[in-house]
Amino acid sequence: MSKRSNAPIFWALFGAGGMLSALFGPVLVLITGVLVPLGWLLPRELMSYPRMLAFAQHWAGKGLLFALIALFAWHAAHRIFHSLHDVGIRTGVLSKLACYGGALAITLAAAAWLLAIGF
Repeated sequence: MSKRSNAPIFWALFGAGGMLSALFGPVLVLITGVLVPLGWLLPRELMSYPRMLAFAQHWAGKGLLFALIALFAWHAAHRIFHSLHDVGIRTGVLSKLACYGGALAITLAAAAWLLAIGF
């Protein structure tokens, strides 16, 4: 009897995070890092604290923020773990724990912070 692998779970999280980071990452950087701060095409009030708080307190905003943060973290963890071999670091249980444990910690922290700001 062969041992079952948990690799498909990590590959699924990696794939979902990769798709989101490819589609939304550049747009988020453009909007939050260039357009709104410089006032080009979008008003500066668009990302004011009260508006962003209201967005984060709405159930749909919470879900979107959680999905983006968690899947970006899992994508990065998987990419870093598999890139360790390329830079000459031997991968083992400790590196797997550090990479995926870090993604889990980020996911749990995001959930806790999003729940702490209320609905």
